[in-house]
Amino acid sequence: MLKHSLKALLAAAVLLGAPAFSASAADYTIRATANSNENDEDYDGLVVFKSFVESASNGAIEVELFIGTQLCANGAECLQGVADGSIDVYISTSGGAAGIFPYVQVLDLPYLMANDRVAEAVLSGDFTRKMREMALADSDGAIRLMTIGNTGGWRNFANTKRVVQTPADLKGLKIRTVVADLPQELVRALGASPTPIPWPELFTSFQTGVVEGSKNGITDIMGMKFPDAGLQYVTLDGHAYMGALWWMNNQKFMDMPEDLRRVVVDGFAALQQATFASPKRKSIQAYADFVAGGGSLYVPSPAEKAMFREAAAPVYDWFKSNIQGGGEIFDALVAGVAEAEAEIEAGMAADLN
Repeated sequence: MLKHSLKALLAAAVLLGAPAFSASAADYTIRATANSNENDEDYDGLVVFKSFVESASNGAIEVELFIGTQLCANGAECLQGVADGSIDVYISTSGGAAGIFPYVQVLDLPYLMANDRVAEAVLSGDFTRKMREMALADSDGAIRLMTIGNTGGWRNFANTKRVVQTPADLKGLKIRTVVADLPQELVRALGASPTPIPWPELFTSFQTGVVEGSKNGITDIMGMKFPDAGLQYVTLDGHAYMGALWWMNNQKFMDMPEDLRRVVVDGFAALQQATFASPKRKSIQAYADFVAGGGSLYVPSPAEKAMFREAAAPVYDWFKSNIQGGGEIFDALVAGVAEAEAEIEAGMAADLN
């Protein structure tokens, strides 16, 4: 079982500027898991969460970390664990939670959020509260969405064959997707051929030509060594923000007194900020390594980006018509984006004068 030793916790507290507390029995224990590893943004977020919550609660809350598949192996299993209380906190991708909460796939809709500032503002506001409300209702009050962070930056199209400047350049390419319908609809809308492949098989699939492209962030591309399998062309179209959904057993949260619930909420806010920042830093070296290894990066012009969005637009209607709760959550996202963009633009105007 992977737990932080007291030495590691104290070191983290020093690094984060948090005071160390004396060891004593905690009133509450939060068991948190992530199906990833210690190089992942999810782990960065959990370390910040653990340090903040234990310190700010003066030791009343202890956070135990389980990294990997010790408690559960996939989204459905882990969310069931959250629902029945055997797991207190779990982080999923939208794909990992879509089988239970299909409308979370709204985060995979392309070209709705233009950049990090917009995405971070949207995910810190009422849009996330709306998704929390829907998830609580659909889980009979068992599973609470605490926050949405990031896990890997932005999804971009990457392939083994050629530079992609416009949707026409994707035509005919076999693009790896997950089994879910939405990413397959997107790939079809852009003229490519969706090919569901399990993540562990993707490296070999690139080598053998079973697939010729994917939709990934640069840290995943480099972490999995996909350039060694022939993935040499990345188009920075930024079609989807790689949201990380942080779930908590609602009864565990509500059983705490209000002062400790406040600590937990603040802890998730700190976690969110850590996961927003981590991919930005890690992607710098990842992009440099990609180019140094012979990789090609292409940045679409505003006109080319508009072509991608126009080609992908039918996916919005498909989502609203075919996904339970799709119209409701789509409207919430669009409203959140409009509000965020207006606030950012107003701030920009003030800052420029």
